[in-house]
Amino acid sequence: MDLKATFDAIDADGDGFVTEAEIVAHFPQLPAEALGAYATGLDADGDGRYSFEEFSRLIG
Repeated sequence: MDLKATFDAIDADGDGFVTEAEIVAHFPQLPAEALGAYATGLDADGDGRYSFEEFSRLIG
């Protein structure tokens, strides 16, 4: 599965952004604390959501 398809699968509400809640719901084995620590600083505009560009930096 390519990165865009993964992003689209995680984007449960189809708004073009993923939230930490959507990521945790898609990957229940991932502790929310781990995501929060890893994602610090990657939410470039500070809106609490990840665009595909921000998500690709998070995953990539």
